[in-house]
Order: sequence, then C-alpha cells, then structure tokens
Amino acid sequence: MKKIPTDTDVDIELFQDDFKDIDQEFIISIVSIFKIAKESKEIGFLFMTDDATYAYGDVICEWLSLEHDPKRPQQIDILNDKKIIQVDSGNEFVVVLTDDGLVYLASSDDSEWQTYNTLQLITTGNDRFEMIACGQHHLLLLRQDGTVFALGDNEFGQLTGNSESSYDTVVNTGLNNVKIIACGEGHSLALTNTNEIYSWGRNEDGQLGLGDTDDRRTPSLVSFPDGSINSQIKNIVAGEWHSVFLLEDGQIFGCGYGQPPINNNEPNAKVPTKIPIENCQSMACTNYLHISLALDHSSHYYEWGRLNYKKLLPLKKLDGQLKSFAAASAAMVIESPITFGLTSTIYVFDLHDPISFIQLLNNPDNYDVEFVIGDKRILALKCYLKMTSKYYKRMFSGDWQKDNRVTIHDYTYDVYYSYLHMLHTGRIRIKQYNIFKFIDLANCYGDKRLMKHCQTFMQKLINQ
Repeated sequence: MKKIPTDTDVDIELFQDDFKDIDQEFIISIVSIFKIAKESKEIGFLFMTDDATYAYGDVICEWLSLEHDPKRPQQIDILNDKKIIQVDSGNEFVVVLTDDGLVYLASSDDSEWQTYNTLQLITTGNDRFEMIACGQHHLLLLRQDGTVFALGDNEFGQLTGNSESSYDTVVNTGLNNVKIIACGEGHSLALTNTNEIYSWGRNEDGQLGLGDTDDRRTPSLVSFPDGSINSQIKNIVAGEWHSVFLLEDGQIFGCGYGQPPINNNEPNAKVPTKIPIENCQSMACTNYLHISLALDHSSHYYEWGRLNYKKLLPLKKLDGQLKSFAAASAAMVIESPITFGLTSTIYVFDLHDPISFIQLLNNPDNYDVEFVIGDKRILALKCYLKMTSKYYKRMFSGDWQKDNRVTIHDYTYDVYYSYLHMLHTGRIRIKQYNIFKFIDLANCYGDKRLMKHCQTFMQKLINQ
C-alpha cells in the first residue's frame, strides 16, 4: 500500500507569490509540485512535468550543483524519464521515490548525509521500495515486501537499537508486514496489515502513545484507551512532537504535544486520545510544525496545536470554502502554503453561490435513489433533483419513477459527483483534463448553467 495522498490536487495560484518570476509557459506545464521547507527558512520546490523533474530555488539548486534561475526552474537530469510517486523532506535534505522503487537523496553541505551536491541513489542491492517518510534528521523506507528500513540520526532510537547513527548504510528495524510509515521530528511510526501501530524513538511529550515519556529504541505496540477499537486504521501521520491516527469509521485520535482536548494541567496526551471531529476523511501534519489539520466528510477543515511559538490552539474549524490542505495551511497565516507530500497542480474555475444543500447528497440516512458508477455509488433525493434540474424532473417522472438505482455508464465517478455537488452547493471545479466531459454532460442534460461555466473556463484558459 503506497502513501495515501493528502491532497489530490492544489490550485497553483496559491503559490503565485512564490512563482511570480517564473515564465508563464513553464507554470502551465507543471503537473505536480512539492515544497521543500524547514521551520527557519524556505528551501525551494520540486516541479514535475509530463517528462521531467525540475528544481527551483537558491538552496535546492545549490544542493544539486545547479544554477538557480528565477525565471526558469532547472531540470534534474538523473530523473529524466522517471515517474515520481513520492517526495518528502527533513532538515537540510530531500528524498524522492520513483515508480521503479528507487530512492534518491539530496542534502546541504552542512548536513551529515554528505551527498556531495548530487541527487544520490540510496543503494541497497536489489531492494525496491514503495514508501518513504522523513523525520527532521532520519528517514524510513518501506520495502515492497513490507519490511521497514531506516537511515540517519539515532539519538533517540528512531532507527531502532543502540547503534550509532547511520547515514550511508540502511538499518533493518525488524518490522515486517507493514503498509504505512510516518515520521515526526525524532520519532517513527508504522502501521501493519494486521491493524497494529508500532512507535519508537523520541517520546518527551508522549508522542509515541505508550502512556509515558520514555524514549523507545525498539518498536512498541500502541494501545488505544479502551484496549481495542472497532474499526480498521486508515492512516497514520506525525507532527514535530505528536502523532495522529485516522480510523476507517471517521474517528481521529492524537497523542503527544498539544493534542486536544487541551487543559491547563496537562497539555500533552500520552495515549491516543479521541479528537472531537466526526466523520473525518483525511488529515495532515509535517515533521517541523506542531500543527495538525483534518478534513471531514462535509468538506470542513480543522486545525489544532501551536504555530510559530504562540500559545496552544484549541480545536478550531477554519473559515471559508477551502479546497485543500495547502489552502488550509495558508489560512493559518503562514507566509507560503505547505504541500503535505507530492501534490498535483491544476488550474480551476471556481463558482461560489450562497446556497448549500450538501446534507442531501450522499446521506445514508435520507435518500431514495443511488447512482451506481462502477463499484461506487452516490446517494441522493429524487424530490430535490427534480426541483433543481429539468433533466432529473423528466427522468424521475418516467420509467425510473419507482427505480431507486440508476447506473451511469458515460461519465466517471469524479465527473458525475462534481455535477451533483454543483446542484447541491452551487460550486464546481472544472479542470483541463475533464472540461470536455463536463461539456458533454451539459449538452446531454440540457444544463445551461453548467455549459456557461465551461465556456467561462475555456475563455480563461485561452486568455492565459
């Protein structure tokens, strides 16, 4: 199982201040992006186009013996013809995983990694990896057979064992059958295929979730407060001194520094503690910040923790119609948004109408029709669809009047869900790769409003 993407896509205009000097022609060619950063300074960016990978920024170009050009990112030749599936970074280093299972690392001259101003392949014989995770000074690698390896600093036991730090030889952690890995500043996490979480490394604030503040040099099993949970674990992430766990049923738990509920006597949870967010679908942390973000199934974003050495923040729902974790990070008064992993970049047309009947869409407690698209379904109410669309009024007054299942063959789940979302909220996101499907749907359903949005998007694209 590869890393669960935090954001499927991000509007590149979020970074317009960072990219103001780059040629517009190049910006349009960017298909994915990763921001390399640390708490004290910005390092730069990695850009992926359809056929190459580029570095942008003084610092990252110096790491790679490239000459920074503010108008044109620099191509990284060693990655030509390689598809990048994950990027992560720590303090003064960045790591890249390609789809052929190879891992590359670049670092500053001042770091212990000593990559000598190149993007250096981490050689491990014939091993192939499917996931990486970076702490501030260490790195975890998940081999395709589920075995976890480590590199870097071992001050707190984050590599496991009492051995010295290892920057050039991978260390076998002894963990097998693992499907997801994560790193905080100095601690490590692993989720197994048997629904078990193991933690090790630094534990000063209870971030290992083991009920105390003692560091661990061997992976230790994390237990939830009631001794068991009735759901599979969907994902694990780590912040600087905390950890967060997401369950398939939408519950979210945290341990370590600043995990809510916060009280004046004990700001740190030493065991996984339930965070009062219902129906959570995704979450995000980074190894150099104390902030956590979460997204629920109603498209609301939440934050908690501490930002820029200010006091601890209680759990807070963020204002506005945010569309990504990167946008949520910008809402926290951060100078430039954070990309929580490799993120696809898009140009989008956004519509904002002051209506919202989103509670009527995909509500398992209140529906009378389901649209079936492949192995997925979308739940809705016929009466609302008939009020908002002439097409659905005809549909549910005819042969399908008593039918509660409608199979959709001509459109993908994403396109059809986006259309129904527009009917319920007044908002739609049109992208370059799906514009023609929306035009086809608008023609087929006789939806003049959708067609107008498609025309507006096309005109904007032509102008750009």
